[in-house]
Amino acid sequence: MVVVALLTALTYIATSFYIQSPIALQSGGIIHLGNVMIVVSAIVFGKNKAAASGAFGMTLFDLTSPYVIWAPFTFIIRGAMGYILGTISHMKNSGANLVFNIIAITAASVIQVVGYYIAEVIILGNFIIPLSSIPGELAQISVAYVGLPVAMIIKKAIKPQR
Repeated sequence: MVVVALLTALTYIATSFYIQSPIALQSGGIIHLGNVMIVVSAIVFGKNKAAASGAFGMTLFDLTSPYVIWAPFTFIIRGAMGYILGTISHMKNSGANLVFNIIAITAASVIQVVGYYIAEVIILGNFIIPLSSIPGELAQISVAYVGLPVAMIIKKAIKPQR
């Protein structure tokens, strides 16, 4: 429980450091380091801790920011991202297989893009307008790949507890 609380806090803090890039700004989105923490949590600690810390950490950010309307969607999407990322990355060699880790991040990327598209369709009641958010989502998720070398370094330095 302590590890999940620490990862949740780190995810919240990482999400709080955001910028509005020209691509993300076009759709009102932001680019942040929260995805890096989901990747690190999933590869180092596995699916359950990544799902919980991603869901709670990023939802807490939404609840304490102007993005409150996104909170219920964030909880589901980020939890699913962490769970899938952790599941795939631990299929071979417990998070130490580079190919599986890249596949895991890519799968989580699909969950993010599709999940937030559906969320925006629900919020706006329109299927066309949310398409403009996809480039911002792709820009945001590309930052997640930074978590891969970070996770591999941490994984080598510590023995994770499950």
